Amino acid sequence: SPAAGYGVAYGSKPGNWFCGTHFFFLNGIEHLDSYHSWMFQFAFAATAATIVSGAVAERCQMAAYAGYSALLTMWVYPVVVHWIWSSDGWLSAFSSDPMLGIGVVDFAGCGVVHMVGGAAALAGATVLGPRIGRFEAGKVNPMPGHNASLVVLGTFILWFGWYGFNPGSTLGITASGYAFVAAKTATTTTLSAASGAVTNLIIALRLSGAEHVYDLEETCNGALAGLVGITSACSVVDPWASLLIGAIAAFAYQGGRVLLLRLKIDDVVNAAPVHLFAGMWGLLAPAFFASPVNMANAYGVAKSTMLRGIFYGGNAKMLGMQLLALVMVCVWTFAWMFPFFIMMSKLGLFRVPADMEEEGLDVSKHGGVAYPGIDGSFTGIQVGDGGKPSSVAPTIGLVPQAKPADDGTADA
Repeated sequence: SPAAGYGVAYGSKPGNWFCGTHFFFLNGIEHLDSYHSWMFQFAFAATAATIVSGAVAERCQMAAYAGYSALLTMWVYPVVVHWIWSSDGWLSAFSSDPMLGIGVVDFAGCGVVHMVGGAAALAGATVLGPRIGRFEAGKVNPMPGHNASLVVLGTFILWFGWYGFNPGSTLGITASGYAFVAAKTATTTTLSAASGAVTNLIIALRLSGAEHVYDLEETCNGALAGLVGITSACSVVDPWASLLIGAIAAFAYQGGRVLLLRLKIDDVVNAAPVHLFAGMWGLLAPAFFASPVNMANAYGVAKSTMLRGIFYGGNAKMLGMQLLALVMVCVWTFAWMFPFFIMMSKLGLFRVPADMEEEGLDVSKHGGVAYPGIDGSFTGIQVGDGGKPSSVAPTIGLVPQAKPADDGTADA
């Protein structure tokens, strides 16, 4: 990303609508505005890349992680940034002469960040194939995570980070109007996340049927779907609309989750449903809910124009621009990431061997386990053993349990 990404995104001369050609290796960045813009974009680029990791977890080689991260942050993501956020981009709302008079309203990156990451995640999971045992005998075998507490902690860390993501996209706080837009954005972000969490909790409850399960992890994914869904519209909608946007994002997420299961695509953490499917809805949301007052505050357009959502009397131009961006982001990302993942697979650099996958990548690739010795079968890496798992079970803190007699009852 420091080598090429920022230059591709913002290093252009006027009239370069496709991508930038300057600022490579940070050459020519000499002003405060450029430095803080680079750092802000660095965080966004990293977000787009990390989305993929969850979809291909438990079976992806480290070389592939490094490869797709480089391609995404140095080329695929920055080009989309240039299109939509640079004042020279052909889809940009910040252009002096935006397409259809409005350009694309994507305030904090629903399409730029989340759809790019989600589309790359879907491409990776499709080419990589499902985990061993995930789809067998015509059914989906559950492979739940091992620690729900960490899922919740991670969700709240992400939620907290979103306040830098969405309100931070005002790019200022002291100038006139900036504080109001940032505060409104923080409010709509919070409400959409809460709405998505509650809605997805109810949906998951209904889908559980007779089991009647209140699914904690699905509640967390609902919150994330709500956060993704509001990311484009967070600055241009009123609080009531953010509640609807978050609720609809939960349905978009569930639709994506069910579709991937039916297609036998194994996305371990449902990264594509959260970021791509909820992201597609989020990119369309401004076309329905953007109010003229909020458009004036966030984008500086006149309140008297028709640059507003359909529910506020706007015409279909904004919807047309949002749909165009949706299609172009998907086409661009898939066009680069599918061939890349196929190439990595052909070269034997994408998926780990079956025995390593069954043993677990912590053991076979990363030199340890999350909970060494907890079942007595593996104790981690011992000093001086050449990096091989020890076959000697530890005695400190562990009390071997005698196997009970077979009395016909289930083991506790």
